[in-house]
Amino acid sequence: MRRLNREILRLAIPSILANITIPLVGMVDVAIIGHISNASAIGGIAVGTMLFDLLYWNFGFLRIGTSGLTAQAYGENNPLKEVAIFKQTMSIALCSALFVFAIQWLFVTAVLHFVSCSAEVADFARSYFFVRIMAAPATLALMVFKGWFIGMQDTVSPMVCDIVVNVVNMVASYILAVHTSLSVIGVAYGTVIAQYVGLATALVLLLVRYRKLFRDHWRNVVLREDIRRVFRLSADLFVRSLCFMVVYVGFTSFAAKYGDGDLAVSAIMMKLFMLFSYFVDGFAYAGEALTGRFVGAGDGQQLVRAVKILFVWALGVGLLFTFGYAAAGDWSIRLMTSDRSVVEASHPFLLWLITMPLVSCAAFMWDGIYIGATAGKQVRNCMIVSAVSFLAVYFSCSPFWGIQALYAAYFAHLVARVAYLSACWPRLRREVAPL
Repeated sequence: MRRLNREILRLAIPSILANITIPLVGMVDVAIIGHISNASAIGGIAVGTMLFDLLYWNFGFLRIGTSGLTAQAYGENNPLKEVAIFKQTMSIALCSALFVFAIQWLFVTAVLHFVSCSAEVADFARSYFFVRIMAAPATLALMVFKGWFIGMQDTVSPMVCDIVVNVVNMVASYILAVHTSLSVIGVAYGTVIAQYVGLATALVLLLVRYRKLFRDHWRNVVLREDIRRVFRLSADLFVRSLCFMVVYVGFTSFAAKYGDGDLAVSAIMMKLFMLFSYFVDGFAYAGEALTGRFVGAGDGQQLVRAVKILFVWALGVGLLFTFGYAAAGDWSIRLMTSDRSVVEASHPFLLWLITMPLVSCAAFMWDGIYIGATAGKQVRNCMIVSAVSFLAVYFSCSPFWGIQALYAAYFAHLVARVAYLSACWPRLRREVAPL
């Protein structure tokens, strides 16, 4: 048990250190805009970020599918399959980047047509999008690199990539937005620069740490069955990503209907909540790596032990953030913006920020475990149920609760995820790694 705890921490701590910088980037972007512009600009950042969430999260299978498949190949001690999975998913990533470039104008026009926001917010979101889209090849390729590294039980390499990307992003965004004529749109240019620097870093790490593996196996023929498995899993995870977009894009889109002030509040609240999620995601990544490894090795006993310990760690993180948000929620919002009206408007929503970590820690942990088991069908169906729960609660409660119904709907989708995956686990465990 002690050895397994050490293994979990070895995998989780680098991911947590890297993930800490991810929400900081969004917070710095919002803080830069919040201090040099107004609520419309903050709302524009929220809508612009939503556009990329809608676009890139549909390609989330590039990371999570690569992670689970690679971890199982690692557990099987099959280096040929490890390299084959990298080749397959990287090819999909590069083709996806070309597709993104082809549809960019149609995409942004169509989405903004359905998002209720002011003309000022829409103009800034459009400008932000057409700059940041230049980073598409690097962004999608980095998803594959990160998933492959995690599957190889290596969370140090993605940590290095994430820290490099996010530090460069923060520095470049600040310099370009504050000290050049680009002003607020400089944050988008900062992101583009950071993504390509991150891609270069990932390539260097691959060559340094895995040169022998790729030299020995790169030219081997990819098995047709492996390709079919990659595409089956990718299809399930693509549907899962679409359902995630219903929730997360729906949250921003519905918030925009209540005005720029409530949209700005919702953007800040989501940034603060995601700060928690990136901590617990460190243990979810460890869950991906260890679950895939034990499934690949057919070790059901170690799998059961790992799941129990992972949930203890996830609950600990949830409790820590619940107490933290209760003690410093108002201060955190003031750190994000100096707009007094936005700060005051956020007060009615602080209770949601305080309570959500305790429910969501289990949802994130189950995601990592199911991804490691490459249980594409289960996570797909779970998110379909969760998205329906989100929409049902919002539309049934909004006539009475107004924007509070939006936060209740988000909470409901978390409860649905936890309930569904908890119910499915006993059968899945027996299928993937019998005791």
